[in-house]
Amino acid sequence: MLHVSGPPRTAAYAEDDALTMSTHHRPQAPAGQRNGPLLLQPVTGGEHAAFLRRPGPYTASFLQTPAWARVKTGWRSETLGWFDADQRMVGSALVLYRRPPGVRRFFAYLPEGPGVDWADPQLERWLDPLLAHLAGTGAFAVRMGPPLAYRRWSARTLKDAAGPGRRVGDVLPDLVEPLGTAVADRLRESGWRRCGEDGQGVGVPPRRISGGAQPRLLFEVPLAGRGLDDLWTGLNQEWRRNIKKAAKSGVWTGVEGPQTLPAFHDLLRITERRDGFDLGRGLDYYQRQYAELNAERPRSMRLYTARHQGELLAAHTLLTAPDGNRVWYQTGASADHRREVRPSNALQWRMLCDALLAGAAVYDMRGVPDDLDPAARAHGLLRWKLGTGGEAVETVGEWELPLQGAVNKALHRAMHTYLTRR
Repeated sequence: MLHVSGPPRTAAYAEDDALTMSTHHRPQAPAGQRNGPLLLQPVTGGEHAAFLRRPGPYTASFLQTPAWARVKTGWRSETLGWFDADQRMVGSALVLYRRPPGVRRFFAYLPEGPGVDWADPQLERWLDPLLAHLAGTGAFAVRMGPPLAYRRWSARTLKDAAGPGRRVGDVLPDLVEPLGTAVADRLRESGWRRCGEDGQGVGVPPRRISGGAQPRLLFEVPLAGRGLDDLWTGLNQEWRRNIKKAAKSGVWTGVEGPQTLPAFHDLLRITERRDGFDLGRGLDYYQRQYAELNAERPRSMRLYTARHQGELLAAHTLLTAPDGNRVWYQTGASADHRREVRPSNALQWRMLCDALLAGAAVYDMRGVPDDLDPAARAHGLLRWKLGTGGEAVETVGEWELPLQGAVNKALHRAMHTYLTRR
């Protein structure tokens, strides 16, 4: 097992790099008695943030934190809480509202939420009050993303299945999650439609595991119950070789502060041009994200960097869940030159080790393409992440529902027509 290190930090670009995440693994705590009605009402951002830090059955996404609403300029927001008969808060949601062009009513969006007891046999106890509340705010439709896994494929399974024209969805999964399957069935029976199916969602390529605003196919590295040696042996031979090469070349890895965000963004623009994509995010977006997430909870967002002889070669952002149980590798950027010293492999290894030592149970590498064709350009990112020894996870996806009324249904259809033709 190897740690990549380097020269001592200097005041110019050093910051204490100990992750401040909870050391507990999230216990299965009941979300309240599964009987009787629940009361839904607005809560303050402080109440919402405090609730998300509590142990419970689900770890909240960074997209469901009050701070995220301040990152998403152009959206109106609201924080909601579900309360049981004993007036205990047992669920929460961040709702983002936006008016489509020329429309007076709102489209409501709950990214990777709400945070409710999805295992409750009476799921309507949670969703019916939500729909009634959204209708009262003037929303015509709602999109939500239940934070549940649907199917899983190991790195070995997908590596063995790679071939011309093949995609992840063509491969028999190693595990089908019962809860995710049940929730998907119940939502469909209740009139919800998954984005990307039955004409819902926009720009979904045929046969792809995608749809909605958030990636449906993720890549995760399980950390719970593992040690650093387990993490090291889980890497494939290429990853271990590249990490050793970075160490031998003197690559330094660490955490830097917001003063390095401009350099990170410069690298990101280089990465976008090289790899043929455009996130469409300016420097101000990352500066706002860094400031808002860390103001709500210190070190919720961190900027990891890799330097060689003092020169910045790679920079990756790492986000931490409110309870510390999950971390997300959100955005990565690297230079076009000196790639032979493998700064990105070294940086990911550092981030994985720090997350494990801080007590996180899952290292989430966010979205991956579903292309298993080695000749396809998109396959490169999936292949790179497969080298960590983790697993591809298909979530239940994002779901939409027009609210009651002919006008709302017409507005929902018109919105999708507009987005499709845009």
